[in-house]
Amino acid sequence: MGTERFWQQALAQSEAALAASALVPLATRLESLNGEAGVIFEIRHLTGVPPRHLRAAGPRLNPFRPWDLRLQVDQIDKHHVLILNKYPVQIGHMLLISRDWAPQIGWLGRVDWQAVAHVDQDTSGLWFFNSGPTAGASQPHRHLQLLPRRADEPICPRAKWFLEHSGPSADRDRDPLRASCVVQALPGSMLTAECLGDAYRSLCSRAGLGTPELLDQPARPYNILFNRQWMALILRSKEGVHGFSVNALGFAGYLLSTSVSDLPWLEQAGPEALLREVVPLIP
Repeated sequence: MGTERFWQQALAQSEAALAASALVPLATRLESLNGEAGVIFEIRHLTGVPPRHLRAAGPRLNPFRPWDLRLQVDQIDKHHVLILNKYPVQIGHMLLISRDWAPQIGWLGRVDWQAVAHVDQDTSGLWFFNSGPTAGASQPHRHLQLLPRRADEPICPRAKWFLEHSGPSADRDRDPLRASCVVQALPGSMLTAECLGDAYRSLCSRAGLGTPELLDQPARPYNILFNRQWMALILRSKEGVHGFSVNALGFAGYLLSTSVSDLPWLEQAGPEALLREVVPLIP
């Protein structure tokens, strides 16, 4: 376990950014929602005005070129900066952004994994990545995201599901939710750039996304969730359904509802039914 210096800096910077009106935490009401096999999803109901990235589409400025210095947590290396999520649900939610332009839909490379490993050695938790708009990304500029977790905290509501499907024999079956997801076990200790990069390339190959040597970008949209125990890649076919936007956190067990979300449908069909509608159909 690291010193959690980045997490402490994020909390301190959050206080300063709140005072400067640079940080706009989402006002939500938290409820639980029963899923399958005993999984309990967390659903946040938005009670305030939706942030810009949840409103109607239109031209948007790149908020990372330049990034808001009031949100900066630390400079990681010559390629990356760690900043606060401007619209957090959890205070301390951080974004690891590329200093220069890099497309969110492109391949994650060695410098990205080096930056992740550097941060994770100090402050670990649930990392996630949304590969483009169809996968729930709100910005086209390269960014990975981190929700810090303490050693005694569960990593996410669906962690057990991913651990149970981390073996090669669990790659595919007739359930779209399982068929769209590949999982690989990680060391369980300090992550290295080599370990992360190897796992990412392996998952991309197993999921049919291709390789950087053959394609300019992955063959289809996807989400990544990972921590020190496992990395999961989920293929995507649409960004949302029934008024819900779904990014990687939906597959972790965290959902957000707004005024346009069909809550009666979700309560009747169940949260896994929502996830099954945003992944590819089984051919």
